[in-house]
Amino acid sequence: MKKKSFYLVSLGCAKNTVDSDSIATLLSREGYSIVEDPEQAEVMIVNTCGFIQPARQESIDVLSELAGQKRPGQLLIAAGCFTELYGEKLAIEVKGIDGIIGTRRWMDLPDLVDTLRRNPGTPRYHLPETPTIGQDEKGVARVSLQGSSAYLKIADGCRRPCAYCSIPLIKGTQVSRPMDAILRDAEILQDNGVQELILISQDTTDYGSDLGIKDGLARLLKNLLPRIPRIPWVRVLYAYPGYVTDSLIDLMSASEQIVPYLDMPLQHASPAVLHAMKRPANMDWVRSTIDKMRQRVPGLALRTTFIVGYPRESNADFQLLIDFIQEIEFDHLGVFPFSFESGTSSASLGDPIPEAIKLERVEQIMTLQESISLKRNQQFIGKTLEVLVEGYGDGISVGRSYRDAPEIDGLVIVEDKLAVGEISKVRITGAIKHDLFGKAFQG
Repeated sequence: MKKKSFYLVSLGCAKNTVDSDSIATLLSREGYSIVEDPEQAEVMIVNTCGFIQPARQESIDVLSELAGQKRPGQLLIAAGCFTELYGEKLAIEVKGIDGIIGTRRWMDLPDLVDTLRRNPGTPRYHLPETPTIGQDEKGVARVSLQGSSAYLKIADGCRRPCAYCSIPLIKGTQVSRPMDAILRDAEILQDNGVQELILISQDTTDYGSDLGIKDGLARLLKNLLPRIPRIPWVRVLYAYPGYVTDSLIDLMSASEQIVPYLDMPLQHASPAVLHAMKRPANMDWVRSTIDKMRQRVPGLALRTTFIVGYPRESNADFQLLIDFIQEIEFDHLGVFPFSFESGTSSASLGDPIPEAIKLERVEQIMTLQESISLKRNQQFIGKTLEVLVEGYGDGISVGRSYRDAPEIDGLVIVEDKLAVGEISKVRITGAIKHDLFGKAFQG
């Protein structure tokens, strides 16, 4: 075991990964070194996910495994979303946790570590009552480098009223980061040779609403793009229905840096279900906006997410969703069975739809989407795409086109050696349900 060393596990989404990397940076500033083997670490940290029950169970499993192998002198700290929800109860669930810290004061973790080191054997739970995420980021960049791509967090928390979602319980209402701080972080990433900048928050299209900025995402992008001319791809994730403005569409249409890709989680297509979810239910707006974007943003790739098995979702509601998916033909689609979450406003509805029916509906949608994805992928055969190369081995290069966000979408598999970390032109020669095949473009 090395003194002043730490091992960090990050669970859940990319937003959690940004928090984990920020925590690691703060610890490094205090003289701690990161290790890849938990046995070598003086401090073991798990940045948990608490969004739905399977994520919470994974957090418990990882914490339990580390607690079971903990040696004298080692410290185990639970951080993140699950701890914000469960607080000190997590220490009852998992024996051997020394410290607990929630999402809203993640920047205090180095102080918690120092306190635990000075007082071994005395558990500490740092869960102050604060309504929002702390804004004293201590000058740390709110980014996560992933090869030649990087996530940049522009806001945290959420003010949307979605009935099924526990994020406002976990993180509080939205807190937008100052624009100057975001621009500074982006310039740092540019200086590090990043090829793809991915803007994230719980709802990127709500950026600036708490700062009194109207149409904040479009204004942020207008200020951002001139500051990072050497970053060729800028990707926007997590748009909210009804808030994709004409200004944002115009900017996507005019800018060569903003990739023509939009992730807009719709969650359903039945107005009745959407009303029950407390989500925007104007499907005419959705259809007209998608049509407008496809006309004004050539080659637009659309990703969305749906929930099936929501309480009172009838067969007719589900059929409306199937029909909508067939009509729109999204490039990428994720679907999840409804997860009952106590404390949310949907909790009073219970969880009446059997799990078997939920899973059957998930399978039906994914089978449909696979045929749509294959059809859309086949349209690129014979065309040339720019590909950000992420790996090479055995004569095969692997990367992503503008149509594919990291980890959630498809890949482009190239039968040539291409420079890893660079964007190369690839001639598409084949397509399957999720991925494309190609060869290095000669010409």
